Amino acid sequence: MLKQLTQLPRDSRDTLFLLLVMAWVMLPQVGHLPLWCSLLAAGLMLWRGWLALKARALPSRWWLLGLLLLTVAATLYTHKTLLGREAGVTLIVVLLALKMLELRAKRDAFVVFFLGFFTLLTNFFDSQSLLTAAAMLIGLLGLLTALVNAHLPVGKPPLAQAARTAASMALLGAPIMLVLFLLFPRLAPLWGVPADAMNGRSGLSATMQVGNIAQLALDDSIALRVRFDGAVPPNAALYFRGPVLSTFDGREWRSLRSRLPRPVQLVANLQVLGAPIGYQVTLEPNKHPWLLVLDATPNAPEVTGFAARQTADLRWLSESPLTELLRYRAQSYLDFRHGPLQYTAGLQDYLDLPAGFNPRTLQLGAQLRHDANGDGATLVGAALDRLRRGGYRYTLEPGLFGQHSADEFWFERKQGFCEHIAASFVILMRAAGVPARVVTGYQGGETNAVDGYFVVRQSDAHAWAEVWLTERGWVRVDPTAAVAPGRIGALQRLQAPSSAFGSALLGAISPDLPLRLRALWDAANNDWNQWVLNYGQSRQFDLLRRIGFSAPSWEDLSYLLIGCVILSSLLGAAWTQWERSRQDPWLRLLGRARLQLQQAGVTLTPYCPPRAMAAQLAGQRGADDVHVAALRDWLLRLEAQRYAPAHQQFASLATLRREFKQLQPIARSN
Repeated sequence: MLKQLTQLPRDSRDTLFLLLVMAWVMLPQVGHLPLWCSLLAAGLMLWRGWLALKARALPSRWWLLGLLLLTVAATLYTHKTLLGREAGVTLIVVLLALKMLELRAKRDAFVVFFLGFFTLLTNFFDSQSLLTAAAMLIGLLGLLTALVNAHLPVGKPPLAQAARTAASMALLGAPIMLVLFLLFPRLAPLWGVPADAMNGRSGLSATMQVGNIAQLALDDSIALRVRFDGAVPPNAALYFRGPVLSTFDGREWRSLRSRLPRPVQLVANLQVLGAPIGYQVTLEPNKHPWLLVLDATPNAPEVTGFAARQTADLRWLSESPLTELLRYRAQSYLDFRHGPLQYTAGLQDYLDLPAGFNPRTLQLGAQLRHDANGDGATLVGAALDRLRRGGYRYTLEPGLFGQHSADEFWFERKQGFCEHIAASFVILMRAAGVPARVVTGYQGGETNAVDGYFVVRQSDAHAWAEVWLTERGWVRVDPTAAVAPGRIGALQRLQAPSSAFGSALLGAISPDLPLRLRALWDAANNDWNQWVLNYGQSRQFDLLRRIGFSAPSWEDLSYLLIGCVILSSLLGAAWTQWERSRQDPWLRLLGRARLQLQQAGVTLTPYCPPRAMAAQLAGQRGADDVHVAALRDWLLRLEAQRYAPAHQQFASLATLRREFKQLQPIARSN
């Protein structure tokens, strides 16, 4: 098969290589494109490859027009628009595949290269990770190789030669790329990242639907990294606060939507004790405005570029959803108290329950309230004791719940993950007359031994409860800790059930090897995030301060960038002149003649002198053609200019160079 590919004509070989490069560029988009788009693009690329292998004619323009209209209609039907990021990427991918079916001339190839470079950039709309960057670097080198190959003369130059030239070009352009990266003004992204899709994976969401997920798949991707100023606090004390869910309609928990005739806004009334914990957070894009900090953080996190605001339930929010990597500093107090100390009308919102749901849980709550004589702390203790002693267990595969999800948890299934447990606990507390709400966020994490960062993953997403008690305000209660104490701490993190094959494979290798490899990969990703993705406006100005600017501004940045561009241009011009001075001008003129002959389809032996070139030209094209004769005569006089005896008359090199420009090009042979 390999021998057959090497024997293909150059056009077929180059087309197959270009198809391979374009498939590599488009492949990361498959998970973000509509299914019809991926299938259509794959079908078109395979069709074009088959035509190249069989040397068949390309389809007519009517075929392409029909496919184009079909693509536009399908895009409009899928996205309801032809504008915007998702619709634009869908169109560009299919247009790239369609253009491959129109690849007839060099100008068509240049359009394909342009579309390929643009498609390569669109992969960063969905991910800017180190893995994506590495894959796109390979795609960039492939596109550059195809572009260089398109400019090589006729014949069948090896792709390895084009690849070496492309790699050299990339290396020469690397310093310019570095300067632009450091000094080009940081602008907001054109688009944000896509919206959440509801799926059964761990992580945070603005709402919580209990019972709709039969099996929770753990997402091991990183949510945030933390660099503590001192020692890392115990895992059991690390609660990173996210959305607070207070309104329940029987199935879904949402943020507070008061049903009171005149809603009463509760105040935070935050009181902190002890010494603060200082730390720096590198937050991955989460498509939400939440600034995740430890409970509790009285002062706004130090964020460059915008101001953060705190809500009455202690959340810190940014002005807009976070669509790029964000780094900020914060100080938190693990010992704190917040909320009203005496009952107020606003607490009624945290007692509301929808009618017609969970009747047995309501009865259980009334019974607990009677047994505890209405004392809130006693009620909480009784409910937690029931969780510890009642045979309840933590599982990632609870199955689907029905309408009365809390009843099923308390009396039938007695199993679930943290959302089931926290929601059922809050419903029971409200049924017993204790104001309560669900708090979601992240709990715990692990320290990466390679770079020392504390890593919090999506699998550390957690839900707990807050209950209001007289004279104490809002108190955190984590009912999951009563069911599975190992879930809250450093000894046992969440793990998805292993398959038989996975268990056998892990048993055959060192159990520490996967953890070490993941730590190394996380450290590499963290360096990429810290030094590349998180290089923003503030770090640009910090760089200017280090090189001598006392009060850097955009004008200083622009002047420095322009100066670097001018300096680079002067250095490039000087290098070009030096390179030209090192090359023999006679050999350079001979090389121009050789290139013109090869472009005309004349086959020349390597390193042949002008007289041999003239003989091969006459042998392949005949001596009758006036243009051939003129060029043949010019080649002989070029040889005489170098090798004729000193006493003979010959034309100067300047004269030969001027005559060569005036020669009519030889027509390309068919």
